[in-house]
Amino acid sequence: MESLKRRITECGQDHLLKFWNQLSDNEREQLSQDISELNVTEMTSYFERTKYTLSNMCQSILNDKVSPIPEDSIASVKTTDKDQLKIYRKLGLEEIANGKVAVLLLAGGQGTRLGVSYPKGMYNVGLPSGKSFFQLQAERILRLQDMAKEEHGKAGEITWYILTSEATHDTTIDFLQKHKYFNLKEKNVKAFKQGMLPCFTLDGKIILDEKHRLSKAPDGNGGLYRALVKEKILDDMMQRGIRSVHVHAVDNILIRVADPIFLGYCLSSSTDCGVKVTEKSSPYESVGVVCKVDGIYQVIEYSELSKEIIELCSDDGKLIYNAANICNHYFTVDFLRTVANVHEKEMEFHIAKKKIPYIDEDGNRNVPTSPNGIKFEKFVFDVFKFAKQLKVWEGKREEEFSPVKNADSAGKDCPSTARNDVLKLHKKWLLNAGATSVTNDVEVSPLLSYMGENLSYVKGQSFEGPYVLE
Repeated sequence: MESLKRRITECGQDHLLKFWNQLSDNEREQLSQDISELNVTEMTSYFERTKYTLSNMCQSILNDKVSPIPEDSIASVKTTDKDQLKIYRKLGLEEIANGKVAVLLLAGGQGTRLGVSYPKGMYNVGLPSGKSFFQLQAERILRLQDMAKEEHGKAGEITWYILTSEATHDTTIDFLQKHKYFNLKEKNVKAFKQGMLPCFTLDGKIILDEKHRLSKAPDGNGGLYRALVKEKILDDMMQRGIRSVHVHAVDNILIRVADPIFLGYCLSSSTDCGVKVTEKSSPYESVGVVCKVDGIYQVIEYSELSKEIIELCSDDGKLIYNAANICNHYFTVDFLRTVANVHEKEMEFHIAKKKIPYIDEDGNRNVPTSPNGIKFEKFVFDVFKFAKQLKVWEGKREEEFSPVKNADSAGKDCPSTARNDVLKLHKKWLLNAGATSVTNDVEVSPLLSYMGENLSYVKGQSFEGPYVLE
């Protein structure tokens, strides 16, 4: 008690022990553990570092500081000739065949906005196959391994790392075990948890969620870098001889997991940090934009830019600030190691005002009706500034990006739009391969085709759904 009190009093957080005398021995042990697990001095300093941001939470106009991605740092699948794409693809598949590729899936989120209480990776958008995000992505990994073996004659294996959170970890592991890791080898699937950070009142006090528990929230997908060290994932990558890591969000149903073309482009460019983008669907689409601020790569939210910058076009009518960030990144293991061990503490914190339940002065738990506190998080893309060589690759939106963020009632970025985008793409694949007609809902299994290849046998056939080509 005295040791705890001394530590937290120095940081102005002595209110955390206000109800100590009312707690049972087990509850005291729990509160002691919560406080001990925190570096209270460091946590309090987070709030001090964000005071300015908190008092200036308004639109940031960056007209004088912002500039687009330089032409020599971005390439596009739409303008790269077919022979060069084949070179990139072969190089990426060679990296896979040599066992040097890992996929790191950001899967800490629950499906709250979708109206479900389980991890978003378990969600099924209603495809004819009924497959979840996890299954679709696992099967793409299996297909890639086969493609790499066919191309290079070596059976390299992709390691699948899954970043979870306190809320999703156990459920995710149970789901994967139940489905036998969707035929991936168990030794090649590793789930690990991101960290938690305490929530603060607007005047800098750590909030009590219960008399014996601190209020905590996940530290954002940028918590990845600290977790890589704490959970010994970097050690595992190095022991396996991994060099290239593809990092992506769980909720993009069209994600090209470990896209060999993207891998090959990054490898041929000797980049330590690669970013895949797509064109924005409209100037005011609510996605971040990859650009430079004071000469340093960043992702800027559209709300931080002026109307003039958002709508600025080149002579051919294309938006200047058009590189939509879709949470799709390439990192070398050496870069991840440098970030985690050297730069992680330099990463900025992003804050959000939230309605956070709290214990009041009388010991009663209250659920506020307006924002009363702040949550901290770091973002995965905030490491761009630490890269020695950053390259950007633009993919085709209709083939590679269809996120599920909302319930169907929103009408966009929802299960219905994701399902339709998959079926539309698969219909295109089949018609391109020579099918005579494709009607209703026809789905192509990832185990059969990764990106439209391996479908020559459908020539002259017609397909009517609901149907799945396995």
